[in-house]
Amino acid sequence: MADFILVAGAWLGSWAWEDVAEELRDAGHGAHPLTLSGLADKQDVVPGPQAHVRDIVDEVERLGLREVVLVGHSYAGVPVGQAAERIGDRLTRVVFVDSNVPVDGESFASLWWQGEAAFEAQLAEGDGFWLPLNAADFDGQGLDSEQVARIASGATPHPGATLTDPAVLERPLGELPATYIKCLLDGDEPSDDVADLLKSERWRLVEMDTGHWPMLSQPRELARILHASVRA
Repeated sequence: MADFILVAGAWLGSWAWEDVAEELRDAGHGAHPLTLSGLADKQDVVPGPQAHVRDIVDEVERLGLREVVLVGHSYAGVPVGQAAERIGDRLTRVVFVDSNVPVDGESFASLWWQGEAAFEAQLAEGDGFWLPLNAADFDGQGLDSEQVARIASGATPHPGATLTDPAVLERPLGELPATYIKCLLDGDEPSDDVADLLKSERWRLVEMDTGHWPMLSQPRELARILHASVRA
């Protein structure tokens, strides 16, 4: 059995993993949903450089975990990918859930699909924060009205400093044992950088027939995939 550190993407906190965590615990694993600095129940914490990477590493050390699976959803793939190499032999696997991946020297913002300037304009509109999505933005993502309401009520503005913070990697990401979960309602193919990483013999691709928030739309199936990843 493994210990899963579960990290949700932008705007979300540990609450987003409640259903998945319950399934993992029922299967005999440890499940530890984590809220990153500046979000949800940690909105009063002002994040500095590399804060979200430190949040993850500190949680592993605080709990004294050994057989660790780090799980990063969406934005959280960036700090999770960096933390994975920093916990050394405690890492069993890293799982990227329809996520971004870190690129050394680049930030989430600098790799934004519409360009860095367009993303910085969004931060300026939010007075330094990335504002949560509107309900209409969740259309076509496999979520029912109750699940959309759950996200909308729990989402908090995301501190921009963590999105413009360049990633720091000491070795190629492809050397890590990794699973990438692609949610097909959010696009049929992984991004080009993920496709390159999937050429590594240490990476595995798993597809889910759901949208970008599978911890809410299909928590049982996501937990099953996470359970199976330990044996990958």
